[in-house]
Amino acid sequence: MALDSDSLGSLRIDRSVGAAREGNGRLLIYIAIAAVIVIGVGAGLWFWLGAKTIEVTTVTAEADSSGPSLGNSVLNASGYVVARRMSTVSSKVTGKVLEIFVEEGMEVKKDQVIARLDPINSRTILTMSERELDASKRNLSEIEVRLAEARRNLERNQALVKQQLVSQTALDASAAESNALAARLEASKAQVKVSESQLAMRKLDFDDLQVRAPFSGVVISKDAQPGEMISPLSAGGGFTRTGIATIVDMDSREVEVDVNEAYINRVKSDQRVEATLDAYPDAPLAAHVINIVPTADRTKATVRVRIAFDKLEAQILPDMGIKVRFLDDQPPPAAVANSGPRIRVPSVAIQRADGEAFVWVVSDKRVERRAVTLGPESDGSIEVRAGVNSGDELVSPVVAGLEDGGKIKVAEGNS
Repeated sequence: MALDSDSLGSLRIDRSVGAAREGNGRLLIYIAIAAVIVIGVGAGLWFWLGAKTIEVTTVTAEADSSGPSLGNSVLNASGYVVARRMSTVSSKVTGKVLEIFVEEGMEVKKDQVIARLDPINSRTILTMSERELDASKRNLSEIEVRLAEARRNLERNQALVKQQLVSQTALDASAAESNALAARLEASKAQVKVSESQLAMRKLDFDDLQVRAPFSGVVISKDAQPGEMISPLSAGGGFTRTGIATIVDMDSREVEVDVNEAYINRVKSDQRVEATLDAYPDAPLAAHVINIVPTADRTKATVRVRIAFDKLEAQILPDMGIKVRFLDDQPPPAAVANSGPRIRVPSVAIQRADGEAFVWVVSDKRVERRAVTLGPESDGSIEVRAGVNSGDELVSPVVAGLEDGGKIKVAEGNS
């Protein structure tokens, strides 16, 4: 049988296909090695950069006041607005409230009638005293008439005794009657004075039914209502009121603060003070020290200081919380007085080097070194006059290794 060349050719092994497959395998090996190298370099860079990330805690810079600073502070404290003259007005007598003429917030003048009590009982007692006085006067007139008659009889008997027309006994009886009536006359005069005094007292009691304001001021509370019993002695149990209204003399408003006795040496009389109401942090008020109360509270280790406002404003209300800054004797520089918000930050957020002060501002997980101009320092905080804006996030406390533009990580639980 003859061999078919074409059939034999189909059985021949093609060497070129194996070579091509071998080349593709080597290429895949090279690619895998390159990928391993890239991953290794990336991991190394990630670990190296991660080692350079510094963990920090931060604090937000906040404006202490948007008003101008009045000077450099030597001590900060907090207290309350108080009124030196405040009175819960009551009646002098016990009675039922008939009318009340005031409401909370009303201004009253001294001796203005703010309430009236039921006058029925007092009017009856007053009428009785008037009648007692009238009776005493009538009794006095009767005794005066009888004494005048007794004296005339005494004079007649004296003349008749000289003429020996009556006995000495009759003369002695006339003299005794005259002397007795004279004594009764003096007693009656004294009784009239007593009755007059009693009537005057009853008139005062009747006038006291008109409850008046002891001084000019503002009513801050209305403590009784018509129909309730009122008594200065709180008689009658829990249903008897002891006060009708509370009045505050708004001209007597001042500040009381408790200063730690360790720092009381920084305070003196007439010292300038900057006061800021908690309700109005944007409006600092000029004030000055009235005096230092010469006693200490041993339980709190504090000394009370009284402070007066240089000018009383309408927004200053009794019992408001207030913060005060005791200032030094130097007037504030013009540039400081005209500056914007006064920003205070913790002292540990400030770093100093080569005579320069700066802070580390956090932004997008990196820090920026920023130079600042500082003001006075007190109680662990310091005033920043330039270089920091309200709302900036600062590294606090400063840690070692920070670089301008460096990456940081804010610690978990940072407040």
